[in-house]
Formats: sequence, structure tokens, C-alpha cells
Amino acid sequence: MVVLRQPDHEAFSEFASARSASLFRTAYLVIGDYQLAQDLVQESLVKAYVAWPRIRDVTKAEAYTRRIIVTTCISWRRRRSFSERPANDLPDVGVVDPTTLLPEQGELWAAVRHLPPKQRAAVVLRFCEDLSQAQVAELMGCSVGSVKRHTSLALGKLRAEMGVRFSPPFVDEQAVTP
Repeated sequence: MVVLRQPDHEAFSEFASARSASLFRTAYLVIGDYQLAQDLVQESLVKAYVAWPRIRDVTKAEAYTRRIIVTTCISWRRRRSFSERPANDLPDVGVVDPTTLLPEQGELWAAVRHLPPKQRAAVVLRFCEDLSQAQVAELMGCSVGSVKRHTSLALGKLRAEMGVRFSPPFVDEQAVTP
């Protein structure tokens, strides 16, 4: 049976108090950011505390903790999110306000909801989910011809109900004509 030693809380507290400024300086020089250096020291001290019972020579604890700082910093830098930084000002992009489109979208979705289930599924899977006719046929459990037929009937009903306001640029007229 393996007996694990318990960490010596007092010895570790003395070490952390005495060497935290030096460890912070190392962390700051390694990472280059004040707040990240604080986080790095904190995480390194936690890892050192967990390993404290295994440290045979307490005089080498600072070197061990510095090593933890360096390896943790390297692993942080490898993360994709490391280079993300919050911005004070958001860039102004020329995007159409989606709320201006809501009345027409509301009417369109109301019309789509009135379609029979298979026609609604064909339209949603083809144009909202951007699936191919073969993929839609597989999902619906029917032939590609049935998908074409359901799509054509659905678009015809939507055009009749919506009139001129329904002229989707995404519809390939040759693919949906009966």
C-alpha cells in the first residue's frame, strides 16, 4: 500500500509568501501581461501545492515552481483563445439591421408553417439547412423526385400567398419547376 504524504501547509505558506514576488517577476517577464502573470503565478502555486509532498528538497521548490510557470505559460500560448483580447471599441460594420426584416420574415415563416409537413420539411432542409436534394431525400425517406415535387409545390404555394414580396434569390428556377 502506498502512503501519500500530506502537504506541509506551514512550509508551503512560508514558501509562497517569501517567493511570490520573485515568482511574479518571472511570470511577468515570461508572459508580458500583468493580469495574466498574476493568474500564472496563482495556477503555478496551486500546482506546486499539489506536488508539495513529492518535493524532496524544499530548497529547490522555487526552481520547480518556475518550471511550472514556464510550462504553464507555453501551454496557455498554444490555446486558440490565448490571442483573443477584449476590445474597448467594437468595429462598426455595415450590417443590415435584422429587425427591419422581421415583418417580412414573420409573414414568410407564417406561410411556411401553413405548408403541409412534407413540403415544409423539404423547403426547410433545402434552403435553411442548405442540404442537397439527395440528402433531403435520405432524411425524409423518399426519392429525389419526391423532394423536387414537394419543394416545387411548396414554393408555388409560398409565391401565391406572398405574391411579389416572395422572390427568393436562392431558388434555382430550373430545379423546382414541375
